[in-house]
Amino acid sequence: MNNNTAIVIGATGLVGKQLVSQLIKSPNFSKVTVLVRRSTKISHEKLNEVIVDFDDMSSISQNIKGDVLFSCMGTTIKQAKTPENQFKVDYTYQYETAKIAANNNVSAYVLVSSAGATSDSSVFYSRIKGELEDAVAKLAFEKIRILRPSILLGNREEFRLGEKIGIWVMTGLKYIPFLRKWRGIKDAEVAKAMISMYLDSQSEKVVTKELDELFDI
Repeated sequence: MNNNTAIVIGATGLVGKQLVSQLIKSPNFSKVTVLVRRSTKISHEKLNEVIVDFDDMSSISQNIKGDVLFSCMGTTIKQAKTPENQFKVDYTYQYETAKIAANNNVSAYVLVSSAGATSDSSVFYSRIKGELEDAVAKLAFEKIRILRPSILLGNREEFRLGEKIGIWVMTGLKYIPFLRKWRGIKDAEVAKAMISMYLDSQSEKVVTKELDELFDI
């Protein structure tokens, strides 16, 4: 698998930036197409950057072609302002992109979800993450890999006090044996796990890894 074409959505986010950096350095990938609303400001011979409007999916279907779609798009209620806008980013954009990819014969799909994701959750964020997992699992991909990390560690563009406090707490969990699996994980480690899960040889269509399992990939 040394001549793969990757498609990435969420390339300007915390994990997305690390993923693109690792993909263009990897000998397993010859082309990386990123679909973004604003430029990554990255220049590389492998990189094909396409500025898109995710509210007009029909205009970008021709760019969703390759071997694997990596989906690491996401937002917060603070950024989105309303639950409707958050649902659009965390579910609609990602599902519609995945559906087009499957219809375009992209064989593999790798999704960054979240710890606790389940469609029957009473927590809005966890529920929409779970609903997305359930929906994409029904699409005609040969391989689907889902990652459910705990809190993400990395350098964010904006300051989030509540998240900073959460990071301190979740990082400290590594010193408590029975809570250690909930410890935070670095953005680069999640990106590395995404690539490794795509390259794995497991025969199951859908494989989900979460929390401390990601550190071992």
